[in-house]
Amino acid sequence: MMAIDIGNSNVVVGIHEGESWKYVWRFPTLQADKHAFEYYGVQLAGHLSEAGLRAGGIGRVIISSVVPPLSPIFTELCAQLFHFEPIRVGPALYPELDLIVAQPSEIGTDLVANAVGALEIYRKDCIIVDFGTALTFTTVKHTREVLGVAIAPGLKTAINALFQKTAQLPEVPLELPATPIGKNTVHAIQSGVLWGYVGLVRHMLDAIRLEAGPHYIAVATGGLSAVLHPLHDVFAHINPHLTLDGLRIIAAQTSGEISAVSPVGKIKA
Repeated sequence: MMAIDIGNSNVVVGIHEGESWKYVWRFPTLQADKHAFEYYGVQLAGHLSEAGLRAGGIGRVIISSVVPPLSPIFTELCAQLFHFEPIRVGPALYPELDLIVAQPSEIGTDLVANAVGALEIYRKDCIIVDFGTALTFTTVKHTREVLGVAIAPGLKTAINALFQKTAQLPEVPLELPATPIGKNTVHAIQSGVLWGYVGLVRHMLDAIRLEAGPHYIAVATGGLSAVLHPLHDVFAHINPHLTLDGLRIIAAQTSGEISAVSPVGKIKA
């Protein structure tokens, strides 16, 4: 099966076979126009061909999108490539997931996928920290209730804001410096943002646990989940593909299948 996660910075496409994601491809998020349709069509067809996969061998496709204008583009691409329409995650689908969401129209479909994935894989009360364009904290109970979400600018978003909104500060790589005391401009920005976010994440987890309960485990996901090395001790699990896992499970649930889920072991740096 294929899962497509359309985010604000990247479109992530995963091919799941057996017990794992055999292929994961990442493309930049483009503005929805004719060029985007052609670009994604060429990329998908090309990657499938390079992997030796026939379009006819893809039996199911599920899409999560937080970029609404791109949703019909990928729906049409699936119709052309695979000759069927994909499953599109949205509020109309949530009742089938046995998931309690207080404001279904306001929560991102990627966060719903994260919640479903974490609940099925870890089966505990948890706080899912997604390091993407936004840094999100999704608190979910093992009884399948989404208690709420906290949202902050993501690491790259914060770095880019400094670069774009100031005259003399350069764009810098996302590399955690050894010391928080900056010795030059690049070091100073890296220290302020990256070491600052170490404190932000720790404080948010403490604040959420103070309200929800100290037993809530923390799960990290997202493309930038490996950047902040000092945080690895606070996470029970680091699963970069949790969103794709959630989409795979949603596809199985909405098709009436029993999802075979293997717990992911604890990962430490």
